[in-house]
Amino acid sequence: MCNLYSMTSNKAAIRALARVLKSSVGNLPLFEYIGANGFGPIVRNTGEGRELAMCRWGMPSPPFTLKGKNYDAGVTNIRNTDKPYWAKWLTDPANRCLVPFTSFSEPDQVSGSNVIHWFAQSPERPLLFFAGIWTPQWTSVRKVRDGETTDDLYAFLTTTANAEVGAIHDKAMPVILTTEAECDLWMTGSWSEVQLLQRPLPDGSLSVVATGRRKDGPHLDELNSLSGGSATQDSLL
Repeated sequence: MCNLYSMTSNKAAIRALARVLKSSVGNLPLFEYIGANGFGPIVRNTGEGRELAMCRWGMPSPPFTLKGKNYDAGVTNIRNTDKPYWAKWLTDPANRCLVPFTSFSEPDQVSGSNVIHWFAQSPERPLLFFAGIWTPQWTSVRKVRDGETTDDLYAFLTTTANAEVGAIHDKAMPVILTTEAECDLWMTGSWSEVQLLQRPLPDGSLSVVATGRRKDGPHLDELNSLSGGSATQDSLL
């Protein structure tokens, strides 16, 4: 399960690849760390074209999972797309979204060390997108200390892990869209068409670009090198 990713690209790159026509956000900072229940940028369909917006990560949980709880931390990853609960969001392009990212992390569960490994297309960390869904203005208690909040929520799909992710975390990997054509299909196609995108990237498509830290970005590689490997090292444990 991917509950931590980064997005260190820029608004211009997102606009170009995702064909964004409007934005409800200002200048995007470097998102070295986007964690579960945090806020991140997404690209969504609107009546005026695709919009870049900030939303909260974690779709509403199925009601049966909330019995006995006084909060809903949300569902960040969606693997079982055949479940009726998700159908209303998956089948309607109005509720699909693109989630921009430059790297994502998984703990090393194969060895049992749980050391965080960051995956990207290359050390330069080019912009890619997760295939996501979103829902507007959902009122719930995400954190007890905050009480009820009303948020636009999102999550992204997962699938079988490819070779490089599976060597570290063999349960699953995010569904990743790498081309403008794939992004367009996800945002406009019928469910019978777009469900074919729920597949792992070909083996060899990703590289481990960093380990053992909670944040990621190419600028952190340089800092880490200058500090002899001690900078930005951290653990989620």
